[in-house]
Amino acid sequence: MGRSLEDKTVAVFGGSSGIGFAVAGQALAAGARVTILSRDPARLAAASSRLDRADTFALDVRDAAAVAAFFAARPAFDHVVVSAAQLSVGPLRQRRLEDERAAVDSKFWGAVHVAHAASITAGGSLTLVSGMLGVRPSGKATVLSAVNAALDTLACALASELAPVRVNCVAPGRIDTEWWDYLPSGQRDALLERTAEALPVGRVGQPQEIAATIVHCMLNGFLTGSVLSVDGGGSIA
Repeated sequence: MGRSLEDKTVAVFGGSSGIGFAVAGQALAAGARVTILSRDPARLAAASSRLDRADTFALDVRDAAAVAAFFAARPAFDHVVVSAAQLSVGPLRQRRLEDERAAVDSKFWGAVHVAHAASITAGGSLTLVSGMLGVRPSGKATVLSAVNAALDTLACALASELAPVRVNCVAPGRIDTEWWDYLPSGQRDALLERTAEALPVGRVGQPQEIAATIVHCMLNGFLTGSVLSVDGGGSIA
């Protein structure tokens, strides 16, 4: 018998934009009760206006005490997703170390904070989001490559530690999200076009495609300890 998200509770850290926002939308459409969390109140408000049935909560995932307090004040969730990350990338020796530490604090330690504190029902799920750079590292994003690899390993270890809660990691390739808006539009478009030309599928990914895989991780009760690559063939190109 297949599982359903009808009346299940879902918390999405980083749910105000990009992949997390797409997860929230798909979970709501499947009948779940969704809470989206973000450190940016303005983004939360914008997300809430588009997903009017979602609850919102302003929280910085880097704040371990705040994450713990959030879970302590609520019943256990059925599914928790961590896609939150405050990142900027570049070659290590061209970056300030404090900026690299901030990236690690956000994407890696943020996931650790959630894993440490989250109350999740037995048979429920925790899904982390890493990235293709974990298996195909790049000197243009050195620390992010290491963080993604660490998240892949973290999910596999947690699957053993937290059982019967199921833990998986989804590793996207290059996805067309708001994250790229820091680039001038022409540079952004050129980057995505170059990526598309290099991929076996001939295009970059969409956040809805990654979200569908994350929802699959929620629904498939036999799936745990896995890293699911959704990269358009980028890891083999």
